[in-house]
Amino acid sequence: MPSQAVKPHSMIDKRDKLSAVRAVLEQLFISFEEKPQGAASLAQVHKAVLPNGRTVAVKVQHPKVQAQSSKDIVVMEFLLQVVHWLFPDFAFMWLVEEAKRNMPLELDFLNEGRNAEKVACMLKQFDFLKVPKIHWDLSTKRVLTMDFVEGGQVNDREYMRTHGIDINEISRNLGKMYSEMIFVNGFVHCDPHPGNVLVRKCPKSNKTEIVLLDHGLYQVLNQDFRMDYCRLWQGLIKGDMKGIERYSRRLGAGDLYPLFACVLTARSWTSVSTGISQTPVTHAEDVEIRTNAAMYLPQISDLLNRVPRQMLLLLKTNDLLRGIEAVLQTRASSSSFLNMSRCCTRAIASYKRSKTKSRTRRLKISLAETVSLCQISLYELMLWIQSSVLARWICSMLSYLSYTH
Repeated sequence: MPSQAVKPHSMIDKRDKLSAVRAVLEQLFISFEEKPQGAASLAQVHKAVLPNGRTVAVKVQHPKVQAQSSKDIVVMEFLLQVVHWLFPDFAFMWLVEEAKRNMPLELDFLNEGRNAEKVACMLKQFDFLKVPKIHWDLSTKRVLTMDFVEGGQVNDREYMRTHGIDINEISRNLGKMYSEMIFVNGFVHCDPHPGNVLVRKCPKSNKTEIVLLDHGLYQVLNQDFRMDYCRLWQGLIKGDMKGIERYSRRLGAGDLYPLFACVLTARSWTSVSTGISQTPVTHAEDVEIRTNAAMYLPQISDLLNRVPRQMLLLLKTNDLLRGIEAVLQTRASSSSFLNMSRCCTRAIASYKRSKTKSRTRRLKISLAETVSLCQISLYELMLWIQSSVLARWICSMLSYLSYTH
C-alpha cells in the first residue's frame, strides 16, 4: 500500500518539473525542438530559436551521466586489472589514468566553451574554419548554447559532390588546421571524428568551410615535447634515420623506436626508412601493418606505457585523421607533408628565437626560416607543375617538336 500511495506523487512531481522546464524554455526561446538533433553518451543537442531570431544549438548533458561515468571508470579499472593479472604482457592501466583525467574536463561544458573560443582565436588566420559562437548567458557547466551550423560530415563524399565541395581542398585545409594546432600552438582538438568535423558552403560567401564541433577534449603540449615531436616528424618525412632514433628516444620510446615510428605514421619500417613523403601507401603495406599490429600487441602495450601521456591523445587524433583521409582517398598526399614541414619549420624557428637575446642571432634564425619555407614552396611549385595540364601539354609539344625535327 505505501508504494501505491507514493507512485502518484512521484508522477505529479515529474509533471510539475516538466511544466517548469517548458515554462523556462518558453521564456528563453521562441521555439525549442524537444526531439534532439543528435545524441551521444554524454549529451544530446537540441535546435532552438532565440527571441532575436538567431538559430542556436543547445547541448544538454544527460542527467545521470556524472555519477554513471564514475562507476564506469571503476568498472574499467577492475576489468583492466583482471586482464593484466591473466595476461601480464598486456598493461593498459594508462587507459584508466587518461579517463580519470579527461572525464571531468569533458563533463564541464563551460570548459568546452572556453576551448572553442581559444581555438577560434588561435586559428583566426584560417578563413575556412568555422567555430560556432558560444552564448555564455545561456550556458552552464551542464548546458552549452552555441550558434547552430548545418553541414555534411567530413567523410561524406556524396554530400561534397552534391554541394560542389572540393575533396582535395577539404583534406588540405584539415591538414593545415591540425598541423598548426599540433606543431605551432601545442593546443590540439583530440576528437576529430566525422560527427565533429562538418563541411559546408558558407551561405553568405559561398566559400567552402570546415566546421569544428565538440571542444571538450583538448591536449596541451608542453614546449619541450612539442619541439621533439616537430623534429621527429621532420625526420620521418625526410627519412632521416638518426633523427628518427634520437627524437623517438627523447619521447620515451627507447629501443622500441622503430615500432614507435611505425605506430605514429601507420607505415611500414621500409617506408619509414625511405621517408614517408617519398613512398606512396599501398594495399600490401596496409595488410602488413594490420598483421604486425596483432603480432606486436605486447610490445605496443609496453610502448604506450613508456611514452608521455601527451602522446596518447595525439596517437588517437592521428588515427582519426588518417581514417578521414582514407575515406576521402587523400592519405599520404604531398600537400599534407608540405603543410607539416612548414609548421615544423616555423615552430622550431620561433622556439630558437625565444631562447636568444642576440638580435644578430634572431636575424640569422629568421633568415634560415625564410630560406627553408621558400625551399618548401619551390618544391610545392615543382610538384604542381609536374601534375598540371600545362606541364603535360608542354612535354607533349616538346616531344612533337623533337620528333618533327
